[in-house]
Order: sequence, then C-alpha cells, then structure tokens
Amino acid sequence: MLTTTTLEPALSVRQVLGLERVLAGEPEVVAGAGQLDRAVRWVHVAEAADVGVMLSGGEMILTTGVLLAGDEEAQVEYIRSLHRAEAAAVVLGLGRAFPAPPDVMRRAAERCGLPMVVLHRPFPFAELTEEVQSRLVRRKFAAVSLSEAVRTALTGLITSGAPLQLLLDEVASHSACPVVVTNLAHRVLATSGERSAVDDVLRDWDRIARQAGGSEGDGWIRAELGGRGERWGRIVLCGYRGDAATGRLLADRGAEALVLHRMLGGSVRTWEEQSAQSLLTDLVSGVVPARQLLPRARAAGLPVNRRTFVPLVVRDGDPAELDRVLRLLGLPGLVAELADDATAVLLSLARDQDAKALAAHFALRLRTEAGGGRTVVAAAEALASWDDVPTGLREALHVAAAVADTPAGQELPVLVHLRDVRLRGLVRLLRDDPQVQAFAERELDGLLCGAEGESDLLPVLRTYLATGRNKSRTAQLHHVSRPALYRRLEAIQARLGLDLDDFEQAASVHIALLAHDAQQR
Repeated sequence: MLTTTTLEPALSVRQVLGLERVLAGEPEVVAGAGQLDRAVRWVHVAEAADVGVMLSGGEMILTTGVLLAGDEEAQVEYIRSLHRAEAAAVVLGLGRAFPAPPDVMRRAAERCGLPMVVLHRPFPFAELTEEVQSRLVRRKFAAVSLSEAVRTALTGLITSGAPLQLLLDEVASHSACPVVVTNLAHRVLATSGERSAVDDVLRDWDRIARQAGGSEGDGWIRAELGGRGERWGRIVLCGYRGDAATGRLLADRGAEALVLHRMLGGSVRTWEEQSAQSLLTDLVSGVVPARQLLPRARAAGLPVNRRTFVPLVVRDGDPAELDRVLRLLGLPGLVAELADDATAVLLSLARDQDAKALAAHFALRLRTEAGGGRTVVAAAEALASWDDVPTGLREALHVAAAVADTPAGQELPVLVHLRDVRLRGLVRLLRDDPQVQAFAERELDGLLCGAEGESDLLPVLRTYLATGRNKSRTAQLHHVSRPALYRRLEAIQARLGLDLDDFEQAASVHIALLAHDAQQR
C-alpha cells in the first residue's frame, strides 16, 4: 500500500487562531472572516504606523496599536498599507490603547478583505511568534529534506538506466495517487499507481483531463514537461490528498526527472512505444481481463467504441516503420514490439470499413516500402468485440511463428491467416508436447544420428517434401544432378527404413520433420 508523503501543512490564519496559546487570549474575528484560509508565511510584532512598506506578503502582524490611538486617519491608512503589502492578517491586542475593537479599523479591514482579529485578554506576543515561527521553520526544513530525497532517488534511477516506468513508480510511491504522463494532446503515454485507481482515472480520461486542464482543484496537480523553449507533455498527479505545496513539489521533482530522462536518451516517441507495448503485452498475456484494459486503450488514443479490431503481427518488423505506414495510410492503431522479434499492430477500424481489404492494403504497402522481399504480415480474423482481442493477438502471433518456419522457396501471400499455415501451424502448436517430440525423434532417428559427411541428407529431405516430392525442383534448389539426388534419396530411405513413394509413410516423416524444425526454432 502506498503512503502519502506530506509536509506539515502551511499554517492558515484560521489554524493560527486555533492554536492553544492563541485561544488563551480569547481571539475574536471582527473583519475579513471569509479570508481566514490565507496562508501565514511569517509573524511580525510591529507597532510602526508605516509597517506595510517593510512587508513582502503573507505576514501576520501583531500590534497593540499604541501609535494609532486617537488618529482615525492613521488607523485607516494602517489597514490599507497592510492590504497593499498583501499581509495575511492583523491581530490587535486590546488594552490601554484600544480597550474595545476600533470601529474605524474594523470597517476599513472589512472593505479590504483583510482578516482582523482582536485579543480580549492580555497575551504575550512572544509566545505566539515562537510557536508559529518554529512550525514554519520545521515545515521549510521538511520541504528541503523531501525535495532532496525525491530528487536523489529519481536521479539514482536515471543514472542506473532505469526505464520511465520506474521513475513514475517512485513518484507514485510518494504521492499515493495515480500519476499520469501525457503529451500536449492529452494522450496518455505512461501511468503509475494502484491499478484500480488508475483505471478509474482513465475510464473517462479525455473529458476529465480537458475539464481539469486549467485548474488544480480536487488534488489535480500538473507540471509541464519540456526544455529548450519547447513544451512536449505534462505529468499529472490525479487526486493528490496531501497539501497542495507538497503535491506541487512532487510534481516538479517528477517533471525534472522525466526531462532529464528524455535528454539522456529517451524521447516522447519512445514513451508512446512503451505505452503501446505495455498495453499489448498485457492483452496477449491474458493476466488482466481485456475489459479492465479498455480505459488504458482509450486513454492511449485508440478508438474503441463501435469498432472492428484487426490484430496483425510482423516478424522482425521495425516498429517505427510500421507506425509510419499506419500514419501514411491514415489507419488508427497501436504498434509495439513484443517478444521473439514479433511486432504487433492492432488496427481499430470503423464498422462500415472493409477490414480485410484495409489490412491487405497495409501489408502490401509495408512490403512495398521494404523494397519487396519476404515481408509477411500475419493476421487474425477481424473482431467485433474488444473482449476477443487477446485471443486474436495470440492467433496472429502463432501464425507469424508458423510463417517463420516456412522454407525459403515457398511462396506466401502478403497477408497470412491461420488457414494459410495449415499443417505447419498445427504442428507448431503441438511442438512442446512430449509425445510429439518422441514421435519426431523416432521417425527421424536414422538421419539425426547420421554419419559424418551425410549432414546434407536432412535438408534434402526437407526440400523434397516441401516441394511435394518434386525431384527436378529439389535437384535444382540443391544444385545437384538428378542422379546425385536419387542416390541421396535412396540413402535417406535406407536410413529411415521407409518408402518415400508411399503417401502415408512420406506424410508421417513430413510431420515429424515439421515438429523437429519447430522444436529447433
């Protein structure tokens, strides 16, 4: 559980009046009662009539008014000078100079909105100044300590090469509220905090973020991200429960760290990739139900309402290139590199668009941009429900893995579906089954344990079966004569104890070879 890091709150006029030592003086607010939440920056005991010129704002002035007694014009000017200096409040000790609250000062303070307090019992001002000053000094010392502690922790993470997520986790551990990083268009790049709280914030992120964009009420505290005259994002503490000064400190320290992180090698684009990668990885893993990931997808800028989703996977694809092609075609989607050199693309299309044609167009454009070659896009069927996306992504990953096992000479469509990988796809799904592994070893044992100099028999068998037992094509691909190929095929049949002209025996060894290759990959 996260614990809110908070400083001792800045004292307000109201809090000062509630201190035990002050209550002994029987304080009474006679003017400016609506301004009692003003922060008290310092406390001064001052009798000079022109004290206002010596103030810098936020001070609580303690006085007996001895130099103001009998001069109503001086009393009014005294109040006005405090107002001009933005004093927090004035406290008047009743006594010889003013046995009762002076009406002229009271009316002037009310007009200016300056809190005016009178003390009905004799009260040693020194006790009040000591109490308040010690509290303010403790707070300032705590602020410096907290600032340095947070900055040291974040700097340590950056210098150790920690990713963005760990930096946000550190800020969230102090703030105990969701922490969100966005670009200037309010698109969420990264988040941290308790998952349920983050989901609550992201559920209607676009509306909430724009609605709260200009204010810092309700604990929404933001700090701008940028440098060298350019703004490129912001960090937001969402619903911080501590005092505003501490929240502002945490947001500022977090912003400093994120800007430094970017300067030392990160970039906004990289953060967007990390956001997409985190989301798509969670979808593929199935650890988090798809329905719970919907707010994150929406906040990341992916349209999700009444959409058709098409999961795609490209082996050895460059995420930046795939994203560029997506933007070029105007197709909304997320791109992220997953495990095993597979880059996933999740298209989000309008219901009235031809999902199959657009996916094929994307795949063809990607191959064209890559200069032709064997760039192949594996695809799952178009999905009408967000809940089916995890299954679709796993299917596309499976198809991509099966495509990787396809022999170099075998032609494949630019957009490959599960039906296109057929037996090869099925065998790959079953490759980790112990019985399948034992079957492959048993069928191919004569070749796997072949003598020195016969290592080319297995590739010949692989090509012969992949070409549909076409001897001419096999000889051509291996650059050997037909008689030489016949001798090798005879050696293979002798070692395996089978007849390759028999369909069932050839199919059996073909399946075993597919399983063996899948296990090796």
